Amino acid sequence: MNSPFDVVVAGAGPAGAVTALRLARAGLRVAAVDRAVFPRDKICSEYMSPEGVRHLDTLGLLAQVERQGGCAIRGTTVYAAKGSSLTGLFARTAPPPFRETGLSVSRRILDQTLVNAAREAGVEVMERTVVGVLRHEKGLGGLLVRDHDDRVRELSARLTVGADGLRSLVAKAMNGSRTGRLRRYAFVAHIAGVSGLRDTAELHVGADGYVGLNPLGGGVANVALVVPQDRARRAGGRTEAFFFEELARFPGVHDRMRRDAMVREVLVTGPFAAWSRSVVTPGGLLVGDAADFFDPFTGEGICAALRGAELVEDAARAALEQPGIATRAALRPYIAARRRAFLGKWIVERAIGYAMLAPALFDRAVSRLERRGLAHTLIGVTGDFVPPGAVLNPVFLSQVVF
Repeated sequence: MNSPFDVVVAGAGPAGAVTALRLARAGLRVAAVDRAVFPRDKICSEYMSPEGVRHLDTLGLLAQVERQGGCAIRGTTVYAAKGSSLTGLFARTAPPPFRETGLSVSRRILDQTLVNAAREAGVEVMERTVVGVLRHEKGLGGLLVRDHDDRVRELSARLTVGADGLRSLVAKAMNGSRTGRLRRYAFVAHIAGVSGLRDTAELHVGADGYVGLNPLGGGVANVALVVPQDRARRAGGRTEAFFFEELARFPGVHDRMRRDAMVREVLVTGPFAAWSRSVVTPGGLLVGDAADFFDPFTGEGICAALRGAELVEDAARAALEQPGIATRAALRPYIAARRRAFLGKWIVERAIGYAMLAPALFDRAVSRLERRGLAHTLIGVTGDFVPPGAVLNPVFLSQVVF
């Protein structure tokens, strides 16, 4: 198979742009395509723990991102529905993080920086172009893209990487995705002048959903409402009104912001708890939200995307040492690498997600975590720099429950 590219990447968000960047720096011929035109707004918590910051530093892009904006954050405060709260600080974890603060930054800034870096590394970045997935008898063979003159052409490659999010075209071509029971939706806006917001992100958990508040700098906050699918259906045709009506249900949120202070419209995404039936196929693999996304509660989607891109680099370089398309056998180590990197975190995320369905239990757990000095450890685990085994053990769990 003679291809103009070794790799084509569908999606140029953090997972796609950094995958393309890493592979181009490794000497491969790479193209990245996206439906959007950058800079663009993207539905996201826009939050990174110190581990996400470390990944940016490894890429040599941290200083550039921070010069353009953002806000340093020291940790996360969680408020339970029945009155308990905890605050986990990055600086008080063991082992210590890369640095004592994480970073909240608009995706307009972050994504544009990553796309620019990919271009500078030699990636051919094509915006507003994806049409479909190219197949041949051996597996995936690239992407169908639309040129600026509205002609559809084949962009063939030895490896096609799906980094195109929850409703991934590449995942669909690889036998599709599944959705679990927690079918939650997120409604996210930027609002200026949110009162009382300091240097920790906030999570306010209710009996039927939760709200995240995340300072972005410049007096603007990311405000994310996450509710079950049945409740989200009430937003039909009146998204903004629904958003502010739902915020009013949360005592720690409703009186801290004004509707006329909204500086970016409410964007909607979901359902979550989605995962692909397979992350590899002959000639293709998935990374980031295209592979799986459980829930935005821990706020570490960006970090997972950056770590996933690192895993793709290792897998793709090895698989493409041989001529022709990347075989399933050559890509299979990627499955094991993902499991080693993410399994513990997957378990923790699901434990938290389902615990929120029982407000009394969740409140009890939050109270014990704070009172017994365990909140910092949990925030370190959800922030991906403390090993999951620090909480997935009988001693820690017994202190939470009893």
